[in-house]
Amino acid sequence: MKVTLKTIADSIGVSITTVSRVLNNQSKKYRISSSTEANILRKTKELGYIPDQIARGLRIKRSNIIGLIIPDISNPFFAQLSRVIENQARKKGYSIILSDTQEYKQLEIDSIRVLQSRRVDGIIICPNGEESTHLRKLINSNLPTVIVDRYIKGLNCPYVISDNYRGSYEAISHFIEKNHKNIVCIQGNPLTSVSDDRVRGYKDAMSENDLPFDETSIIGDSFGERNGYVSAKLLLSKYPRPSAFFACSNLISLGAMRAVFEEGLKIPEDISMISFDDQPYSEYLATPMTVVVQQTREMGQIAFNLLLARFNHSSPTSSDGVILPTKLVIRRSVADHKMSQKFKKNDEILNSQFSVSKIN
Repeated sequence: MKVTLKTIADSIGVSITTVSRVLNNQSKKYRISSSTEANILRKTKELGYIPDQIARGLRIKRSNIIGLIIPDISNPFFAQLSRVIENQARKKGYSIILSDTQEYKQLEIDSIRVLQSRRVDGIIICPNGEESTHLRKLINSNLPTVIVDRYIKGLNCPYVISDNYRGSYEAISHFIEKNHKNIVCIQGNPLTSVSDDRVRGYKDAMSENDLPFDETSIIGDSFGERNGYVSAKLLLSKYPRPSAFFACSNLISLGAMRAVFEEGLKIPEDISMISFDDQPYSEYLATPMTVVVQQTREMGQIAFNLLLARFNHSSPTSSDGVILPTKLVIRRSVADHKMSQKFKKNDEILNSQFSVSKIN
């Protein structure tokens, strides 16, 4: 039998209104005695009463539910970001409906429509690309919205992102400090601000140091592992072979590493590598990976707080933007190219001398 407010009220001889006020934390306001409150709470627990949140939401015009739309839950970066936002929401009494768009625009549009139909109080979204028509409609609907990780120019909406340009620029500068010249970039989805900013950082660092690069030096079409693998295979077939890979995401670097090892090459002896994004496994690899670290936890916390701020303001839109600095963490995946070349020449000489003495 379904337990209702009437069930509880009848079982202890009080009115339905009294039960409702107790369960909505209004006992003091309506001078309900502590003994009556305790009896109602005890009976509620005893009968296993579960509030009808949908009905309650319709009454108070709030659902206490937040929609979270991300491009790829299998990406450790988005998994961690989602966890942070969900934890923040729970502390404030909100639940999360998570939608994984798998980097597809139509799934993003469908996700927004479903969340609106569920009457969520607000949405935190990481957009798939630069297409903004559906996002403009969302913002114009006055549903509080915050953009996270990626931004779209011209949208009057709060956002929180990393300084992707600076992070990329510092990564390439580190390669250059280690005497690398033939540096290639494996980019993510080129329609996103994240990929665009990281590629700009690569280009500017190369140009300012008078290092040659062309369109074949920038390759890739997504942030996934497969893109890293396929792109690295193509780059390794070039002559002369690049000495350094800049992977624009953690999954890209994972795929690129697999391609490097399949070719019988080593990191960093044959190929140096830097990955944008740090992961728990990065420092425990056979060769610990040099990475550009994002403030993922802080990004999630700020995104949620920006949404809370929207709940408390009557203004339908806000262009507040937060850009978080990144940090280059240097490990062992980048070798000094001059030293590497010197060691290779010495090895070749030693191998040659060994072959001659063996013949004699």
